[in-house]
Amino acid sequence: MIRIVRGQVAIWQKDWLVVDVGGESGGIAFKVFVTEPTAVRHQQGSAATLHTHLQVREDAFSLYGFESEEELSIFELLLTVSGVGPKVALSTLSSLAPDALRLALANGEASLIARVPGIGKRTAEKIVLELKDKVKAPSTGVERLAQLSAVDAEVIDALVALGYSLVEAQRAIQGLPREATTVEERLRLALSAFGR
Repeated sequence: MIRIVRGQVAIWQKDWLVVDVGGESGGIAFKVFVTEPTAVRHQQGSAATLHTHLQVREDAFSLYGFESEEELSIFELLLTVSGVGPKVALSTLSSLAPDALRLALANGEASLIARVPGIGKRTAEKIVLELKDKVKAPSTGVERLAQLSAVDAEVIDALVALGYSLVEAQRAIQGLPREATTVEERLRLALSAFGR
């Protein structure tokens, strides 16, 4: 099994990379499917170390890569849910940061998972049902994300409508002061944070 791929990005695409592991002496390069945030951080010519999952099928060998073992373990956990394949699991991690996903699962927030492209309400509910007891909510400073207020949900919807990713919108919400309570105020602060 191929568990880590380390090398230089030879070819870059939005959702996959070709990582040259042979270096100047020649050798082999692997096509690795990655999340959008990972692809953004690894442009052509950059060094990459990816924790990988090899999917073996009759007609293909597919390699999926992640920047941390935590992301990899969540990806593999998502694959245990019936009806969730690698593409849906990868899309989930492209849209939700690992902590955000763990919080949503631990708190039974299927509506947050249902916002991921390619996941409908039923699939989101199934993911929560099957994984809720298998993950622990992170003990970091992002607990507030789990209890998204109606105001924060509106702010996230507005940011996504403006073209920001779900992950970017969630991170912007996490950094907002508690004193800001209206949708307009929180949206203005979130947008100014993106402008920095």
